[in-house]
Amino acid sequence: MRDRYIVDTNVLIAASAANPTHPKDIDATPTDPKLRMKVWQWLDDFQSSSSRMVLDLAGGIFDEYSKKLGFNDFGIQVVMHKWSTDAVDNVNVSYDEHGHGILQSPLLEVVHDYEDRKMVAAALDSYEQYGEGCIAFAGDTDWHDWEVSLLESSISLEPIIEDWSRQKHAEKLTR
Repeated sequence: MRDRYIVDTNVLIAASAANPTHPKDIDATPTDPKLRMKVWQWLDDFQSSSSRMVLDLAGGIFDEYSKKLGFNDFGIQVVMHKWSTDAVDNVNVSYDEHGHGILQSPLLEVVHDYEDRKMVAAALDSYEQYGEGCIAFAGDTDWHDWEVSLLESSISLEPIIEDWSRQKHAEKLTR
């Protein structure tokens, strides 16, 4: 594991759906229980690791988490654990009038998913402050669309179920 991560919301959702003690009946990608369990295992490992979670001071990332999951869901409990163990790094993310993270060129033209812009902005500030900006993701293949541009901007990606996400991304490109 890396020293710190911006955790995409889809990781928290898929892990909550696969939680072995209290599975959540929610719409999560991927639907395959074995793949969800891999995501759960990564998040469980992250929770018990010394890796730090990156959140934004404005609270936009946590707000997104809270809109998708309840307080008792595994994903939210991991966030709470990181907070309670002082394992959260807060970064600066500016938001536009619609509540989307503000990016500059060239990433402004590349990252078309407005909800993911705050994650990218957090990774940029994390890189600036700590020398590392890594986004962990699971069921969202858009990250592969932006991978080259993100790497050129010093943002790294950690696809938790990489074989699956690359296959789904390739299928999307052929449509």
